Amino acid sequence: MKIFVTGASGFVGGHVVERLARDHEMLAMARSSRSEAVVRERGATPVRCDLDGIGPEALAGVDAVIHCAARVEDHGTRAQFWAANVEGTRRVLEAAKAAGVRRFIHVGTEAAIFSGRDLVDVDETHPYPEHHRFLYSETKAEAERLVLAANGEGLTTLSIRPRLIWGPRDASVLPALLDTIERGAFAWIDGGRPRTSTTHVVNLVHAIELALTRGKGGRAYFVTDGEDSTYREFLGRLIATTGVEVPSRSMPAAVVRPLAWLVERAWGLVRPSSRPPLSHFAVAMMASTVTIDIGRAREELGYAPVIGVDEGLRALASASRSG
Repeated sequence: MKIFVTGASGFVGGHVVERLARDHEMLAMARSSRSEAVVRERGATPVRCDLDGIGPEALAGVDAVIHCAARVEDHGTRAQFWAANVEGTRRVLEAAKAAGVRRFIHVGTEAAIFSGRDLVDVDETHPYPEHHRFLYSETKAEAERLVLAANGEGLTTLSIRPRLIWGPRDASVLPALLDTIERGAFAWIDGGRPRTSTTHVVNLVHAIELALTRGKGGRAYFVTDGEDSTYREFLGRLIATTGVEVPSRSMPAAVVRPLAWLVERAWGLVRPSSRPPLSHFAVAMMASTVTIDIGRAREELGYAPVIGVDEGLRALASASRSG
């Protein structure tokens, strides 16, 4: 297959390119000379374009598009999130249709259905919230709606929804945890007792690879490691892979939730372009149980995790020790 990837210089997209380049001809969006060098090193031919201006000429002869690019920060303005996650997705979809692409795989997220409350063993029948509380959730949900609605007329579209992506070259979860610890600001919420599903990046890439030829168009698929744990169990072990001491301090959700909301609102007034010291979205996530049923992916994609949590954590610890 000839496959075009957006976000290939990032965490997920980079792993997608490296894995699929073994068996497919890979093209990748590159917005700069630096990203050209990165995607070339990972095994793709760079195509100089961006989400603002991608056209069908960038996708000439392409069989499938894997759309990994997104604004994943937990801060920013509505305009920033909407431009990257909704309008960016719309433009890639339009270019794919015009170029005659046959398959479009969107990297979604469980956050599309998250409104700050527990999600216990949910599957794809769980509806989007009537009212979103978080810009990331709202815009990723809208992007997914666009993708799934575009299914048909020669284009098959699917959305793969991971939960809490982790693994080598993670630029989000683990770095944010370590930064918070370094600043002396880390605390578990409710002792870290809420439970979570997780998705190792290798398992996510495996699901994406399966979706190139399997799955029903117009559908979303949850993908996880097939294991759940408390935040304290999983994130504590994840932090420990770096050799950093895991803090024990805890605060009740009833205190941290309103505090995070106030801090984020105040921070947005004085320093809107920088990350607040407390994120309302991140706090809501760590204060909520979010566990996922992956039965649809198992049945329709033939998905099964290819790496377990224990194995993945051992590999991270080994890589950290070896420098």
